[in-house]
Amino acid sequence: MRTATPAAWLVLAAALPALACGGAMSRPAPGAPLPAASPALALLLDPSHEEWRRPAPAVSRLRFETTKGTFVLELHRDWGPLGADRVYNLARLGFFDDTRLHRVRADIVHFGIHGDPAVNSAWGRAELADDPPRSTNRRGTFALAFPARPDSRTTQVYINKTDNARSDPEAFTVLGTVVAGMDVVDRLYAGYGESSGGGMRQGKQGPLLEGGNAFMDRTYPLLDRIVRVTISP
Repeated sequence: MRTATPAAWLVLAAALPALACGGAMSRPAPGAPLPAASPALALLLDPSHEEWRRPAPAVSRLRFETTKGTFVLELHRDWGPLGADRVYNLARLGFFDDTRLHRVRADIVHFGIHGDPAVNSAWGRAELADDPPRSTNRRGTFALAFPARPDSRTTQVYINKTDNARSDPEAFTVLGTVVAGMDVVDRLYAGYGESSGGGMRQGKQGPLLEGGNAFMDRTYPLLDRIVRVTISP
């Protein structure tokens, strides 16, 4: 895993106020590579940094600009505080910017694999304890996905495109709902189905995690992209 130089950490410390406010230093132009010593990349490579532990507001709205249009997730902290804080901070600090909606089927959408393999490697070890299940997987709800074992959530989020009652017996914690743009979610490219990102529980996502955007764009060029995420209270 790449580590930041001491100079980069000094720059990061100066940049944290801008990062916390969604400032320009945390949001390079969509698609632009992050310089190896950039403060934004240094933060993405350090899931243990205190910035990732900021409590989410009681209710917040996450606005996802995608290549198909914009949808908005309403995040409720009291539905699952640990998961809500994780999703809120991933959105706030730019983790989801310029990433791919990698698993899209008729019933579900997944995103949350970063474009940089080094970032995926860092967050693969940042597993999150489970919240109490709140598993009413109705159309438009969303939750953090996880492999088939406890306390293993990291960065991948799923949105239910249909009522998925079969998922209710599992320990998913629904964190909120789509409050605008469900028609955009419905239009996301679904032609690859399971081949472009299924197999999280079977350990089959290695090529995506290890190849990042370069692999996904080469192998699955029709996947829709998250351009940018912004937050409103």
